[in-house]
This record gives sequence, structure tokens and C-alpha cells, in this order.
Amino acid sequence: MEQDLTAGSVPAQLIRFSLPLLAANLLQSFYNLVDMAVVGRFVGKDGLAAVSSAVLLCYIISALCSGVTMGGGVLCAQYTGAGDRAALRETVGTLFTVSSLCSLGVTLLGLLVYRPVFILMNVPPEALPHALAYMPVICWGTVFVFGYNAVCAVLRGLGDSKSPLLFVGTASLVNIGLDFLLVGGLGMGAAGAAWATVASQAVSFLLSLIFLRRRGFFAGFTPASFRVGRDKAALILRIGLPSAIQMGVLNLSYLLVTGMLNSYGVVVAAAAGVGLKVNTFAAMPCWAVGAGVTTMAGQCVGAGDAERAVKTAKTGVALAVGVSAVMVALVFLFAGSIVSLFDGDSAVVAEGARYLRICCCLNCLVYAAMYIYDSFATGVGAAWLAMVNSLLQSLVFRLLFSLLLERGLSLGRLGLYWAECLSPIVPAVIGGVFFYSGYWRRHRLLPR
Repeated sequence: MEQDLTAGSVPAQLIRFSLPLLAANLLQSFYNLVDMAVVGRFVGKDGLAAVSSAVLLCYIISALCSGVTMGGGVLCAQYTGAGDRAALRETVGTLFTVSSLCSLGVTLLGLLVYRPVFILMNVPPEALPHALAYMPVICWGTVFVFGYNAVCAVLRGLGDSKSPLLFVGTASLVNIGLDFLLVGGLGMGAAGAAWATVASQAVSFLLSLIFLRRRGFFAGFTPASFRVGRDKAALILRIGLPSAIQMGVLNLSYLLVTGMLNSYGVVVAAAAGVGLKVNTFAAMPCWAVGAGVTTMAGQCVGAGDAERAVKTAKTGVALAVGVSAVMVALVFLFAGSIVSLFDGDSAVVAEGARYLRICCCLNCLVYAAMYIYDSFATGVGAAWLAMVNSLLQSLVFRLLFSLLLERGLSLGRLGLYWAECLSPIVPAVIGGVFFYSGYWRRHRLLPR
């Protein structure tokens, strides 16, 4: 279950660690895509537009879960590299309790805001009832998302990226089967897709707990082990809160831009929703490599090997940009065919292809470099940089360019697409300067 990432070939270790993460991310997104495809086929474009809009709010919930638990994962990685088993166990207990408390808060917040958020997003009137049926079910399942992310953060910190793939694979089968049963067979509409998603998340969480217990990970744990250690909670939140803000703000900006796109009608709303999903798939390789860089850099810094951490980041940038280039080429060539998998409406296909050919090009390549630099910063204990870059990319550049190009230059919805394309350029430069200047060496989570 535990793997030492501080020794051996850096490229080989990074690829070996990242591939299962990529497969898990692809599977997780695949069953989200199945939700959209099944709803699109059985409910129609109104249901597809509803789920496309609701998914953005779901992304914010998932971002908060992943961000908070990432703090625990980074701390686990550094303690693993340092060989401090006692501190590692205390971190795990604190992380589980903090995650449980956060899940309650996020659930309540989600239930309070989803309706007014959909109104602010300009969800088309014909799609709104479907979105309102979908979202409360997702909110009640937040506890499973937090729990699963906490377990996976611990496993990644220990160097184990393979086990989460098993959990996600099983959950994907559950989700797909329930999608066809609840939406197609029982006619439950968008709400059926939501129930399928929550059930699959619960399966992932339960499987991960069973796995840890059978591996003896909880041996010696008592109820007292799950008390919140103030020093560990502070370190977890020092990484987790900036990471949660980083991911949350990113998805919030997508939500706001989607609100602008929704004002152009259900065809553009459905097309952009599908386009965003496909763009997400294209970004999966750099997310997997980024998670690998975070864990490897964390273990290396914990072990006192800063130069190996540097090599890890450089290797990560090369891998992420290279693979992203291949993904961009495939999406550019087959954009129309890809969109038609979700909605056969010719207008939706044409608009979705236009979205992809603008947004999934330069954006993906620059974003890949930015994401790796941010992931490295998070792994070494400077999560604030990733947060600042996210604020710049999401609020300053994406939204500013959206307003400037859409309204100032009267480009309409195409201006929104180009704003998405250009938004990561400056943050990528900032991340590169932070890395190559060596300023990151001043940041430490653990005492010397």
C-alpha cells in the first residue's frame, strides 16, 4: 500500500504513479458523461442543458472536497518522506474528522443556494425543473464525496495510486447500470441520474474504508485517534483551504461564464455543457501528472531531497504538455463527431464543435504547464501560489476577457470562448517564475 517515491528513476516513478490516477479520473468523468448522455437521449436537450448547468455546481462541491482533503494528502506525503509514522497517524485521524465536519457545512450550504444560483445562471426555463430535481440529491451525497476524497488523499500521500482505481472502476459500473435503470427504465429523469451518481459515490467510499481496514491501516486506532489535533489541523488547512479556494474559484468562474452562455438559449447551453465536459477529458492527463508531482514533491521535500523535487516538476511539465498536445489534436480533428455522441441535434453539434476548436487548443497546452507548476507549489507547501494563480486565471482574466470580448468588442458567445482560451497564459508565466527563481525553497510545512 505504501510506496517510496524518493528513490528510483524520476520519469518512471512519475509515470507509474500518474497512470492509475489518469485511469481513475477518466473513469470518474466517464460515468459523469454517461449521466449526460443518458439524460440527453431519454429526456432530451432540456434535460441535457439542466444537467450541464447543475454539473458546474457539482464541480464546486467536489472542488471544496478535494481541496480540503488535499491538505491532508500533502502532509501525509511529507511525513511519509520523513519517516514519521506517529505524525502520519495523527494526521489521518485529524483529516477524517475535519472532512466530516466540512461535509456537513458544504451540504447545508449547497441546499440553501442551489435554487438562487440556477436563477443567476440564467438556466433556460424549460431546463430549470430538471436542474431543480437533480441538485438536492447531489447535495445530500456530499458526505460520500468528502469521505472518498479523504481516503484517496491518504493513499496518494503514502504513494499508492492504484487502489483508488479499483474503487472508481466498481463505482463506474454501478453508476452506468443505475443510469439506464433509473433514467431509461423507470423514467425518473434528471433526478434518476443524480441518484445513480450518489449511489456510486457511496460505493466508492465504502470500498475504500473496507480496503483500509483489511490492510490493517486502522489497527491501533481508537475513537480518541479521531480527535482534531490543532497543529495537524492547522497544517492541513494551510494547504487545504488555499487548494479549496483555488478549485472552487475556478469552477465558480465556469459557472458565471455558463450563466452568460445560457442567455444565448438552450442550443448554446447544451453545446457548451458538452464542450466543457470534453475539454475536461482533454485536461485529464495534466491533472493526473499534477497529482503525481504534488505527491512526489511532497515526499522528496519531506525527505530533504530538494533537487529530486525540482527534477520531478520539470519531468511533469514535459509529460503534461506533450500528452495534452496529442489530446488537442484529436479533439480538433473529431470535434463534431465527439459532440454528436451526446446530442444528435445538428445545431448543438455545430455549436459544440465551434466551442471545442476554440477552447481546446492553446488553452490546454498553456494550462498544462500552469497546472504542473501550481501542483509543485502545493506539494512543497506553497499552496497559496496555486490559489493566487487560480484567482488570476478565473476571476481576472477569464471573466475580464469575457466581458471585454463579448460586450466590449461585440463578439457575442465567441468572445466567451476566446476568453476561456486566453485565460491561463499570465498565471502560467507566474508559476514558471516562482519555480525557476527558487523562491519556493523558503516554504516548509515540517520543522527542519
